[in-house]
Amino acid sequence: MLQGEQPPVVDRALFDAVQAKLEEQNNNHKTTRAKSEASLAGRIFDDRGNRMSPSHSRKRGIKYRYYLSSALLDGRPTKAGAVSRVSAAEIETVVVKAVRERLKLEEPHDPGSIVKSHVTRVEVQADHLTIQLTPSQNLKRGRPSADSIIRVPWCKAPPRRRREVLLPADETRLTTDVKPIRSETRATLVAAIARGRRWLDQMSADPKVTTESIATTERCSSRRSKRRSRSHSSRPIS
Repeated sequence: MLQGEQPPVVDRALFDAVQAKLEEQNNNHKTTRAKSEASLAGRIFDDRGNRMSPSHSRKRGIKYRYYLSSALLDGRPTKAGAVSRVSAAEIETVVVKAVRERLKLEEPHDPGSIVKSHVTRVEVQADHLTIQLTPSQNLKRGRPSADSIIRVPWCKAPPRRRREVLLPADETRLTTDVKPIRSETRATLVAAIARGRRWLDQMSADPKVTTESIATTERCSSRRSKRRSRSHSSRPIS
């Protein structure tokens, strides 16, 4: 290290102490993050045996966590399993719930400690999860027994949830994750139904009115007026 021409502003011992303190705080921050996030890291695999690594993205200031197949991260998408990317929060919730129910664990247990103590491996299949529990110490090493395997029905949620025109009853809505159509879409749909009924009434009342004449009046294509008139004549809506 070269000696500067000017005398140091901060004593060397104090500088080293500050640097050590900053390094300690950085390590504590990383340790806290490791404990609170990605509890399945090192334990989750796709159905081709590729390890799935934790990743995340941010959208409008919100952090979304995922597990990605290592085949994708290595640039080998064709080698990835049937499901190569999953929501971390969703998978972790399903795994912890299944382990709680199988081992009859009390609710206050920390989800991260449940995974660390009781889960050896999670394999993500297209239609289910295979959870391998940590064998008890009185069992001999070898192939896992049937009692140590949990198969949970599961499928990856679509990236975009469908919006429903008609919502179920309030009781059902609590157990099913449904979303209503947007207000603008609903207004457009209602207006289209009203126009279709009006055109149908005009054609029923006056034989001279045709889809072509309606199209000319409404300044739309004949195909559009014909399709809407037929839909309302075959499926009356109350």
